[in-house]
Amino acid sequence: MALPALSPVRQPGRLVAPTLVQAVRALAHDAGRGFTFIRADGGERFCSFQTIFEEATRRAAHLSARGVSKGDRVALVIPEPDEFVLTFLGAIFAGAVPVPMYPQLSFKNVDTYHDTVAHITSASGAKLLVTTEATRPYVEPVLPRTPSVEALLTIDALTGPAPQAPVVEVSEHDVCFLQFTSGSTSRPKGVVVTHGNLSHNSEAFMIHGLGKDSSIDKGVSWLPLFHDMGLIGFVIGPLFTDIPVVFLPTASFVRSPRIWLDTIHKHRGTITYAPNFAYALVAKRLKDKDLSGLDLSCMRVTGCGAEPIQARTLRDFADKLAPAGFDPKSFLPSYGMAEATLATTFVQHGSGFVTDVVDAGSLTRGEALSSSLEKNASGDSSELAQELVGCGAGFPGHDVAIVDEQGNRLGERQVGQITTTGPSICQGYYNEPELSEAAFRRREDGRTWLFTGDLGYFAGGQLYICGRLKDIIIIRGRNFYPSDIEWVVSELPGVRRGNVVAFGVTVDAAGRHVEDGTGEEQLVVCAEAFQSEAAGITEQIQQAVAAQIGLSVYRVEIVPQGALPRTSSGKPQRRKTRQMFLDGTLPRPRSAAAGEPEAT
Repeated sequence: MALPALSPVRQPGRLVAPTLVQAVRALAHDAGRGFTFIRADGGERFCSFQTIFEEATRRAAHLSARGVSKGDRVALVIPEPDEFVLTFLGAIFAGAVPVPMYPQLSFKNVDTYHDTVAHITSASGAKLLVTTEATRPYVEPVLPRTPSVEALLTIDALTGPAPQAPVVEVSEHDVCFLQFTSGSTSRPKGVVVTHGNLSHNSEAFMIHGLGKDSSIDKGVSWLPLFHDMGLIGFVIGPLFTDIPVVFLPTASFVRSPRIWLDTIHKHRGTITYAPNFAYALVAKRLKDKDLSGLDLSCMRVTGCGAEPIQARTLRDFADKLAPAGFDPKSFLPSYGMAEATLATTFVQHGSGFVTDVVDAGSLTRGEALSSSLEKNASGDSSELAQELVGCGAGFPGHDVAIVDEQGNRLGERQVGQITTTGPSICQGYYNEPELSEAAFRRREDGRTWLFTGDLGYFAGGQLYICGRLKDIIIIRGRNFYPSDIEWVVSELPGVRRGNVVAFGVTVDAAGRHVEDGTGEEQLVVCAEAFQSEAAGITEQIQQAVAAQIGLSVYRVEIVPQGALPRTSSGKPQRRKTRQMFLDGTLPRPRSAAAGEPEAT
């Protein structure tokens, strides 16, 4: 395919192209550098930036020939990272709006998966659903429930000789893709991400945050590409800023965490990223003998985000990998969310991580009072110290503020809701005006601010995350909405419908409930039912949550009817229930008396 002379199109004062299409076109003559995709069997497929451009153009032509027009949504269920990336870009080159969804490769819990696919496909109004021959059996049954879908295609239909495609011009104001929130089974929300959002955020985190150097940098990632950290952090951001990347299958890392480190060593990776749990997994599983011949001195940026970051985890990882030449100064904690495209704050690259030790009790009172870790040894819960990891500061052209309930900006070490504004803030949730209005608020300064629902404070120029206004449960980097879990449990026989509360507690290695940031979050489910049925219901709840949500329940608490605290409007009071659980004050269930009606 003959390629025209192309060069980056940049706006005055901007460091990257204004759209993803222009960014890929600018790399179209580079046949020596690009993306390397490692398959589960260890084989590799190298796609140069030139090949990526050509394949995106070819697949765009096929989609256009199938009647896809600018603005049409195209749902993608593609497990292979290389085929996903090329098809995702092909849809964008056609002017379409891709809608990534996670693939399923077994029939276990397939009905729940069908519900998720049907919801996302219908909510987005997708015109086509593109998948593979391997995943087709798992998505095809959904078609009768998705009237907007005109056809199901496999990637084979997009890879042959293609007719001449019409040139579709996109601007930075056009929607690039819909990022549906993850970790929930009932109603994921589609974040509307524009080309401009991606351009600004890529410049922010790749240039201002990471200090990228295209002459030496190479990314290595095992993160799933249907989530924002994997897709934007290692596909879109690098395309905007000319950085090659090596992609590993997510499942390969889960089976053998060492493959992540081996790949960094082999390809001399300089940039990687992962949630906290991944670093803990490596530190736990890696043996001293596994370090033989491993050289990680090439690592310039070792990022951490997507879930609460624990200082002990990072220290354990650094200690374990020290013999391999790992430099702890490469740690780069960060904070972000899909509604802000991806990244909101970064620690200065090359400085390592910093922590702040505060009195845990003071955080609940709205302030972060300095403390010392030695206070934990005293056993006085009123003086327990909590060590928090700093997540850095905002990027040029953006603003991050801590505000009170009235929206007033708070000062140093005052705890409030984290809000942010700037060109990375997305347009809202697709076809969800009420939810969008609640989260994306236009303030008196004329700017749209994202109210994150997270609690934090600033100290010494660092943002520290210390809680959540919203009741999302975060386990291993995934967000789970309590309402989804509660709905699943409420449908079980013997459980009083609507009288279920789910929440997270932090548990350390000894099984103790801790609030000092050293443990891992676990799921607790409280349900109203009769004592005589408690044992059977407990087992049913554990099985149902595992099957439909994909989570193990740490504790099931069966309580009497009417025992769970609720608001005056009847909504469950999750925080109060959680505190009662921690205090040991949850009532015990009574036995069902003869002739007493069963719980419904």
